[in-house]
Amino acid sequence: MEVMTHSSNFLLPNPSADNGPSLTYALLVLNRRLPRFTPLLWKHAQLHMCADGGANRLYDELPILFADEDALAVRKRYKPDVIIGDMDSIREEVLGFYKNAGTKVVDASHDQDTTDLHKCVSYIQDLPSLKNQNICILVAGALGGRFDHEIGNINVLCRFPSMRIILLSDDCLIQLLPCSHHHEIHIHSTVEDRIVGSSLLVDLRKEVQPQGFNGI
Repeated sequence: MEVMTHSSNFLLPNPSADNGPSLTYALLVLNRRLPRFTPLLWKHAQLHMCADGGANRLYDELPILFADEDALAVRKRYKPDVIIGDMDSIREEVLGFYKNAGTKVVDASHDQDTTDLHKCVSYIQDLPSLKNQNICILVAGALGGRFDHEIGNINVLCRFPSMRIILLSDDCLIQLLPCSHHHEIHIHSTVEDRIVGSSLLVDLRKEVQPQGFNGI
């Protein structure tokens, strides 16, 4: 069985390959408080996306992390490549600002059966420019807040078991270890305190879920 390596070296200023394959990072911002290390994730990512109201967070909170700089300059520097979602949470002035700055906007309001995170991951999966890349999706603002939203985000990990997706907050990260691989976890003591494993063994092929079910 193939070995899959995991590490949090994306939290380091200069990430290494950790004896594993080189990764191409995509940063996805959700509508929760941004981790303080979001600028570092942005630096490592080749693709920057916001899921609907996540654009509000980027617009409002990045200038706070750079309080000694001009807010407009910060917003222009941290401009997402794409905004995807139902467009029911993003504020009009935020949408207008990023549109004028050249951000691509994908209105996916026709799809009411999946979450905005699911829509974003599907978009990344289908990008021709990333087809031959070893993609790792870093999801900022995925944890905290409403429990049903957290469960919905974790459910997306199970919906895309072949993709590397890491849910992030200031305090922790969550990722799926698919049963199709053996796994090596490389620990960086400078950025990690402890690791907790939860073994949720479910054969998704035998699970029957109603259309539109995305978690509790």
